[in-house]
Amino acid sequence: MKHVDVLVRGAGTVGQSLALSLARLGLQAGLRADEPRPDAVPDVRAYALNAASVALLKSLKVWDALPAHAATPVYDMHVQGDAQGSAIDFSAWEQRTGELAWIVDAPVLERELGAAVRFSPHVHRLSPAEADAVRADLVALCEGKASASRAALGVRFERHDYGHSAIAARLVASQPHQGVARQWFRAPDVLALLPFDSPEPQRSYALVWSLPRERCAELMALDETDFAAALMAATNGEAGALALASPRAEWPLAIASASAWCGPGWVLLGDAAHLVHPLAGQGLNLGLADVAALARVLEGREPWRCLGDERLLRRYVRERALPTWAMGRMTDGLLHLFAQPSPAVRELRNRGLDLVNHLTPLKRWLTARALDR
Repeated sequence: MKHVDVLVRGAGTVGQSLALSLARLGLQAGLRADEPRPDAVPDVRAYALNAASVALLKSLKVWDALPAHAATPVYDMHVQGDAQGSAIDFSAWEQRTGELAWIVDAPVLERELGAAVRFSPHVHRLSPAEADAVRADLVALCEGKASASRAALGVRFERHDYGHSAIAARLVASQPHQGVARQWFRAPDVLALLPFDSPEPQRSYALVWSLPRERCAELMALDETDFAAALMAATNGEAGALALASPRAEWPLAIASASAWCGPGWVLLGDAAHLVHPLAGQGLNLGLADVAALARVLEGREPWRCLGDERLLRRYVRERALPTWAMGRMTDGLLHLFAQPSPAVRELRNRGLDLVNHLTPLKRWLTARALDR
């Protein structure tokens, strides 16, 4: 193959979703992917997907291919502050929707996307050498936060390190989760238990625990029994007794944005363009919204305009810049608010949680933003 319409660099969830979206438009997409490393550790990631992301995956014929255990609905969310009785609750019933979100097994989702790619006549998987030799009207960079192609273009990745890391793992609880997601906001950590149906239906959780790097290192060094004890202390046993059901993974946390998201013949999507704190679970939703927006822009281009026209690509950037910026500011602001140890700030934020919990219209508006409705 010597030419494709769009070369997609990066074959994660965002890259594969983009290649399939382009194929639906009748475009020839080349998908560059590195071979998995043989020493790769088990992937314990889980995604919280909103309604817009689910709709995109349905349109790509991927959502309905997921096995039942790989996608768990969230019907309610309980967010606990750092004072007794300080909390806010969200419910799908209150929002008049079927579910608030879906918790999805990351490796299973990528596997099903890969299966769809293999059956698409318009998507061509390319080795690194083949991708470097092919000509393309547009190159879409979906390589993630460490994108080498972005760096080669001279695009700066303006990053602010939080000094925190996140721990992810799969857990099994002694009592059913009942579709309830639980989150604890405390100075200085944020802990989330996301309902999951693997390895045990109705009693599993995906853990995402962000905390200062030194404390993270201490927790990662604990054996399984002591780590479970630390979880019990942090959650006050509200989800029942918790036990590890997978290895633990960790990664550093930061907020970041590329200095430019497009140029003549190239465009950035997903983590290659922006990073946000995972406390709201919106990272992949932003990336999949990028995919949907770019597909719309390319579909609506004038017949005489080429795919790599920078003016065309700026339409995509204009559509995505504000919602991405707003989500980054919101997650950054929440993190700093709950990281403040000051008693006055602590009192203010806990009263704020209680106030919002009693303002149903405001809760509905906040939930609608997260659902992207």
